[in-house]
Amino acid sequence: MELWAWLTIAGLCVSGAVSPGPSLAVVVKNTVDGGRGRGVATGVGHGIGVGLYAFGAVAGFSALVRAWPRLELALTLGGGLYLLWLGQGALRAGWMAPSDAPSSTHGRPEGTGRVGFVEGFFTAFLNPKIAVFFLALLGSFVPESAGLATRAGVATLALGIDMAWYVVVAIALAGTGAAGWLARRGRPVALGTGLLLSAAGALVIGRALLGE
Repeated sequence: MELWAWLTIAGLCVSGAVSPGPSLAVVVKNTVDGGRGRGVATGVGHGIGVGLYAFGAVAGFSALVRAWPRLELALTLGGGLYLLWLGQGALRAGWMAPSDAPSSTHGRPEGTGRVGFVEGFFTAFLNPKIAVFFLALLGSFVPESAGLATRAGVATLALGIDMAWYVVVAIALAGTGAAGWLARRGRPVALGTGLLLSAAGALVIGRALLGE
């Protein structure tokens, strides 16, 4: 595969990763709720979720999605419902918490890396935009004659870029004290995060049902 194709794929993956959205909100939420370890685990989980689609794209699963439109619809609705679930949990935590108390989105113990990993993974895996991007676009840059090593390299590149970005975000939040500052403003942060995730979920579901 030519160098320009590698650079194009890397650029697209970077632009997709750094774009603000539900994924960033989930990483920030988990870093605020559970510290650096939970935030990093969220980034790792998100990267693996992205990696699954990247490997699927270079393996030729795009044709399967095009052949079964209901599969894409089910994935989209599932992603919207998951974002709604996360958003409602954050709203409940923010509503019930004192205005000056740290937020704890679902009442789970702080610092639980497993919680962050699971939320990061499913935020990526159930994100229809990520699915469409990798299954419909990424595979088009990989020639049919590409070998297994090239295909695995492309997928690993996408996984690594996404994971690295969100891990850096979590470390930066925790290291600069920004996570602690946000945690001390638990109620507005939880309510703001909840509104963002709920709105994103409702938008995804609405577009899916309207066929957009």
